[in-house]
Amino acid sequence: MPQVVLVHPQIPPNTGNIARTCAATGTELHLVGPLGFEISDRYLKRAGLDYWPYVKLHYHQSIEVFTQAYQQRQGRLLGFTVRGNNNYIKFQFAPDDWLLFGSETAGLPQEVLSSCHETLYIPMYEPGVRSLNLSVSVAVSLFESRRQLGYLE
Repeated sequence: MPQVVLVHPQIPPNTGNIARTCAATGTELHLVGPLGFEISDRYLKRAGLDYWPYVKLHYHQSIEVFTQAYQQRQGRLLGFTVRGNNNYIKFQFAPDDWLLFGSETAGLPQEVLSSCHETLYIPMYEPGVRSLNLSVSVAVSLFESRRQLGYLE
């Protein structure tokens, strides 16, 4: 089953909303530090409501620590960025994919993008809109991957 990875998230309510989505879908959530908040942040907890016991949460202190964990489990690293090479709707997801998302302010760091097997984007009609909210991007991407893989039935 695909996993969600947030690299250096900054806004607690976004991470809380993503955690709630991951809890609802049984998806593992990986947070890669440094984070822009404390894991115990009340806004993070409030956004996740009382679903935190259902979140399969992994915290990695750095991208290097995350990379070690990823290498043990394998799969493809898929970096989501507004400058991605592939439309996520036309991309064929696999069960062992890792869906990587960067911080709300900076996106994925270049060194992370360089290590990705593929980069994906979510198409947007209005060119004046720079990007979608992080929690929306994760939900849209996660549900498309799950739809393709038959996990929504």
